[in-house]
Amino acid sequence: MEALIPVINKLQDVFNTVGADIIQLPQIVVVGTQSSGKSSVLESLVGRDILPRGTGIVTRRPLILQLVHIDSEDCRKTSEENEPKKNGRLYRGIDGEEWGKFLHTKSKIYTDFEEIRHEVEAETERISGNNKGISDEPIHLKIFSPHVVNLTLVDLPGITKVPVGDQPKDIELQIKDLIFKYISNPNSIILAVTAANTDMATSEALKVAREFDPDGRRTLAVVTKLDLMDAGTDAMDVLMGRVIPVKLGIIGVVNRSQLDINQKKLVADAARDEYAFLQKKYPSLANRNGTKHLARTLNRLLMHHIRDCLPELKTRINVLASQYQSLLNGYGEPVDDKSSTLLQLITKFAAEYCHTIEGTAKYIETTELCGGARICYIFHETFGRTLESVDPLGGLTTIDVLTAIRNATGPRPALFVPEVSFELLVKRQVKRLEDPSLRCVELVHEEMQRIIQHCSNYSTQELLRFPKLHDAIVEVVTSLLRKRLPVTNEMVHNLVAIELAYINTKHPDFADACGLMNNNIEEQRRNRMRDLPSAVPRDKAVAGGSQSGNVGEQTDGGTGNWRGMLKKGEDGPAGDRAVLQHPLPASPHRGHAVNLLDVPVPVSRRLSAREQRDCEVIERLIKSYFLIVRKNIQDSVPKAVMHFLVNHVKDCLQSELVGQLYKAGLLDDLLTESEDMAQRRTEAADMLKALQKASQVIAEIRETHLW
Repeated sequence: MEALIPVINKLQDVFNTVGADIIQLPQIVVVGTQSSGKSSVLESLVGRDILPRGTGIVTRRPLILQLVHIDSEDCRKTSEENEPKKNGRLYRGIDGEEWGKFLHTKSKIYTDFEEIRHEVEAETERISGNNKGISDEPIHLKIFSPHVVNLTLVDLPGITKVPVGDQPKDIELQIKDLIFKYISNPNSIILAVTAANTDMATSEALKVAREFDPDGRRTLAVVTKLDLMDAGTDAMDVLMGRVIPVKLGIIGVVNRSQLDINQKKLVADAARDEYAFLQKKYPSLANRNGTKHLARTLNRLLMHHIRDCLPELKTRINVLASQYQSLLNGYGEPVDDKSSTLLQLITKFAAEYCHTIEGTAKYIETTELCGGARICYIFHETFGRTLESVDPLGGLTTIDVLTAIRNATGPRPALFVPEVSFELLVKRQVKRLEDPSLRCVELVHEEMQRIIQHCSNYSTQELLRFPKLHDAIVEVVTSLLRKRLPVTNEMVHNLVAIELAYINTKHPDFADACGLMNNNIEEQRRNRMRDLPSAVPRDKAVAGGSQSGNVGEQTDGGTGNWRGMLKKGEDGPAGDRAVLQHPLPASPHRGHAVNLLDVPVPVSRRLSAREQRDCEVIERLIKSYFLIVRKNIQDSVPKAVMHFLVNHVKDCLQSELVGQLYKAGLLDDLLTESEDMAQRRTEAADMLKALQKASQVIAEIRETHLW
């Protein structure tokens, strides 16, 4: 068990070299109000005058004090080791038993404790200045002595309320933040120091301790200045825990007064006087109070606390070592062979880019679609649904269709529905498929751009080491995509133009639709024949229909042709063929000629049965042919995009990168690391080394039976 505290001291030294607070080591934190006797308690534990003393705020920086117990043999050995360093004089100090070392002075050894005190004052003023300000940068002091027990203590500035001199106005807040930083460590023991001549219920130290240790599991109370209480009063109730109970106990001590310090009273003499005072004033509690009992109690508490914290501490160190190892791997090794490194990075980026498109990348995105999956979604969901939402007759009204039919006939009334009107209207509708197709190309191009960033962030983190190379690769890939975009757009434009170039009315699907429509119209004609009035001879109507059918056969060569099909539905009752005439407005002067240009043309009117039939037939044909073209476009556009854009970029990416970037003149510039990368690599390497050393230190006590 005694070996535990030196282990923690070693860990403290290891992490001090890298200046990191990532590991919360077990230690004793001394907390109390200003001039409550905190520094005096520490000096009593050390047995030497090592700390600046005086009135007002004296401790202005955290002092991490490590007490190391050594045997007399170790003292002699150390003295002999130091002998040649001091011109043959044994550097024993006081009988060669005790010495101190500061972290900031490296290996310098102090045997004069007065010199240690001056060094603490000088180091405090070096960082905190000559005023009464404070600093959170700690001073590390290690004391080796056979008269101390193994302890690690932290002396903090005393809690104050009112700024004095040129202290900042928020001095109270600064000191409390500093105290909170240390006592918030769950592995620390809080030593709450309170003067006996103040009311225990107003103890600021206990109040602060309870904020971070409400259960009191790691708080030990120390009552100082027992000899300065008012006449007729004593601290019996306080020391017995009747006023405020503290789980770990309450220990009373008697320190040297300022007069004793000024008169250079030795700490050993003060310890004898303390023992005599306790025997006289508190005989029943003398063996449970005093500086010696406090030292033994702190040593026992710290050892047990370290024992409890050690498993978690070991796990924490191993986890951090693993994290820093992976971090260091991400930073990579310094570049030796630049040409080889450049070629490797280019090849790896090109491979990861292609793998992301193919869906075989090492890092699979789980939050959103990316790469090839996103392109597939664009083809079959975004583009497909957009095409399906396009109305085959969108933007066409019945009047538009009728106007197109009449315009296609010229000055002659038409016996049949003109074929030109169908082609004119269907081309207009097919043209509407071009914009969604070009938008599909644009979306795929954007996704190909996003894949660049995806590969940079997840797949090839080495590129982040070389920002210029990263920018150059992005520029080359972007340029390649930009060059392929017009080619792909041109191909998609040609696909639509191909459909517009030749309206294939012999298309099998279109012929089937015409045949079905022909049967429907024939059935409608038969129904109308049944409904003819009895005054009209039925055979004449049939003869008229047959005559029309013969004309259709002679003209178009068969009923399978859509023009023949349209012809068969033309004849019907006389009432169906009659166009509803709108009466012209009466002329104001009867008998005078009427100017036809002045007659207003009706905007809307009822269509005759034949006009309705013609418009319905054209609309059905347009819809049928539009669906055929839309099916073709929906199939051919993704194929064109894959061939001209996606596959071409996949095939040419590596050769393009090598051709543009793998040049001797660009090596040094492209492989220049970012400014902070080398520094971060060094810091990570130092931290990893410290963690590995800390792991070895803990592993040394593995054989000790602690549990």
